[in-house]
Amino acid sequence: MVALPAGLAIAVAIVAGVWRARTPLQYFVGGWAPPLGIALRVDGLSAIMLVTTALVIGAIGLFAREGFSTPTGAHETRASLAFWTLLMGVWAGLNAVWLGGDLFTLYVALELLTFGAVPIVCLDGRAETLAAALRYLLFALLGSALYLLGTALLYGGYGTLDIVLLSGLVRAEPVVWVAAALMTTGLIAKTALFPLHLWLPPAHAGAPAAGSALLSALVVKGSFILIVRLWFDALPGLLGQAPAQALAALGAVAIVFGSVLALRQARLKLLIAYSTIAQIGYLFFLFPLAATPPSFASATAQDWNGVAWTGGVLQLVAHAVAKAAMFMAAGLIGEALGHDRIAGFGGIGRALPMTVFAFGLGGMSLMGLPPSGGFVAKAMLLTAAVGEGQWWWAVVILAGGLLAAGYVFRVLAPALSAADAPVAQLAPVSLSRQAVVLALAICALLLGLVPLRPSQLLEVGRPVPQAALAR
Repeated sequence: MVALPAGLAIAVAIVAGVWRARTPLQYFVGGWAPPLGIALRVDGLSAIMLVTTALVIGAIGLFAREGFSTPTGAHETRASLAFWTLLMGVWAGLNAVWLGGDLFTLYVALELLTFGAVPIVCLDGRAETLAAALRYLLFALLGSALYLLGTALLYGGYGTLDIVLLSGLVRAEPVVWVAAALMTTGLIAKTALFPLHLWLPPAHAGAPAAGSALLSALVVKGSFILIVRLWFDALPGLLGQAPAQALAALGAVAIVFGSVLALRQARLKLLIAYSTIAQIGYLFFLFPLAATPPSFASATAQDWNGVAWTGGVLQLVAHAVAKAAMFMAAGLIGEALGHDRIAGFGGIGRALPMTVFAFGLGGMSLMGLPPSGGFVAKAMLLTAAVGEGQWWWAVVILAGGLLAAGYVFRVLAPALSAADAPVAQLAPVSLSRQAVVLALAICALLLGLVPLRPSQLLEVGRPVPQAALAR
């Protein structure tokens, strides 16, 4: 409880430092500069992710305090000890991902993140949750092996893994393309992007509400940021039309596939899990829109690149806070009713109005309704797609919003309907936990106040697309 606000204060201080300097900050561990030493670097993207992580983990910690606390005079249980230890481990792993300046340090950070996240899935020790955790672990280890193989190829070809040094050395040659393909495939498996998403729904189905919030809001974003670092920072010039459009195509399929499956779910947690697969798809529009391939370049393309960059990062942040709020709301509803079957939600809106209201606010962001952060993010991506002449991504964004409205209203309709009898709550739900969920949902709403233009903070250290340099 002391570490949570302290971590948030440190993250805010780092953001202030980046804003004052208007240039990326870096620290050489042990005083040894790359390529011999390890560099920790903070640009605008890293700073935003540090604050988002500290905020969401702080809310998760407050939410979980009641469920994983040890009463005075009682012995600490295995689940309680494991949860708080793993929560700190995941936080450390995420911060290492945001700050890592070389590809091998990022590999170590990914492993720390994986081995902190996997046990959270099976804290209750049931057979089905152990099976889900094992599936998650196998996908994660496969992703790690592919990523590590790619880094080995790059090190063998160029003698360094430092991102800044590597960016000035790489050329479009076969070893680089093979390494990029291996690393991207491995990271996609960890991000749960279609079609390597099979581990995510079972993992969420049995995980505690706090664990599901952590996985969906933050853990899958760590590997996504590594894909961004790989293509934008470490391998500039390789993100041409083919790889950018291919990544976005996978994202588009994920939006449609995840949304359709979310509409078909009978359980609330599974519905939110499949919506995570859909919402992750929007993030991959960053690749064709923020780094316009030469065939789509125009005189104003660089301006739209900045809009898309801000919109993509805002989508990441808005999804993190909204999805954490929705999973925690689902946990409270499950505790009150003893189940999370959507068909049995009649009257729960009257019994837990604050919780259902928070769920609805989070759903607004997923749908992209104003004035939520999801609306601003999707509006930026949509206008960038139209401005760059890549209108087909705009069609997918609009279709995804309609599908999201469908599965959110599938929950709200029975929850707000009248019940034949008053809802009998199996367990009381404290107002403090409901307030935490509502506060996160309001944060998702307040993100809608972000102006519809490139963020000056996110411009700090933002890589300039090669298509723009060519012009």
